[in-house]
Amino acid sequence: MEVCTEKTLWSFMFLLTGAVGVTVIYPFTSTCAVRGSTVTLPCTFTPRKSFSDGQREVPLKIVRVLWCKNHEICQGPTPSVWDSNSTNNKPRYQYLGDMKTNCTLQIRDVQQGDNATFRFRMEADNSKGHFTNQTGVTVRVDDGSKMRIISSREDKKLSSGENLALLCASVCTFHQLEVTWFKDGHALSENGSSLEPLSSGSYTCALKSIKETLSEPYSLQVEAEEQQPVDGNLPLIAGVVSGVLLAVIAFTLFIFIIRRKLAAAEHQRTDGGETEPKHPDDIYSSIQEESHRQETSRAVEDVSYASVQFKHSHERSRHVEEVDNAVVYSSLASRG
Repeated sequence: MEVCTEKTLWSFMFLLTGAVGVTVIYPFTSTCAVRGSTVTLPCTFTPRKSFSDGQREVPLKIVRVLWCKNHEICQGPTPSVWDSNSTNNKPRYQYLGDMKTNCTLQIRDVQQGDNATFRFRMEADNSKGHFTNQTGVTVRVDDGSKMRIISSREDKKLSSGENLALLCASVCTFHQLEVTWFKDGHALSENGSSLEPLSSGSYTCALKSIKETLSEPYSLQVEAEEQQPVDGNLPLIAGVVSGVLLAVIAFTLFIFIIRRKLAAAEHQRTDGGETEPKHPDDIYSSIQEESHRQETSRAVEDVSYASVQFKHSHERSRHVEEVDNAVVYSSLASRG
């Protein structure tokens, strides 16, 4: 009896010594999962950094991590569900951790054989860095519970355009479920745990390929959105707008034509040397200038004509005077 007690004490002391600076933490030590679902076992660890051999401090490095089922130490020939040194790990078990601090394990398509306790073990490049947390995580597999539908709103009536989300859940697992949705008894293409229905009907859900888990029906009524009456003034408004647009277009076209004609006239004036005004005001000014020139020309002609007439009359008077003088001179000569 004493020998057995002494061996147990030494074993405990050995484990305690090897556990200095080493931790493995499970946020929860038990959980339940529905058969066919996916369950995640969160886990974190802190490895031992080094050990003393009496003369110096020897650093340690983690070289292997593994998870086993229903074994307290999880070492030696103990079968594991996932081993970093193995190439034959079952695809249903996936290690989401690393070789430093994260040791999370995920179990997909949970089976009845997963009703067990899972433990994590780390191994270093020296046995003094090996450690297994014997507490582990106990998984309870629920094989007969029906699924249930949880709605994001209490009212089962909604108007067209409103949002509603349905969640297919169980008493154990509320996430990462592969389910089949049904509407009025017909399977839908969606297989996620949530659904956003868009039409009225009776919705149910069940775990994929497990009809025994079919939920109670959830009846949803979607009311059609009322049509708004058409405003009787819309045709009149449309006609007014069209008329204004046509008027703007016509005015723009008129301005464009006028500018084209003025540009053509200016071009012709430049090429032919003719003076042609560009603006109506210029036209009026040109007419006045032309009239003034005509009046000035007529005045000059009148003056010239008067001058000519006066010259002609003056020359004729001189001629008569010269004739008269000649006659007088002849008379005087005869008398003498």
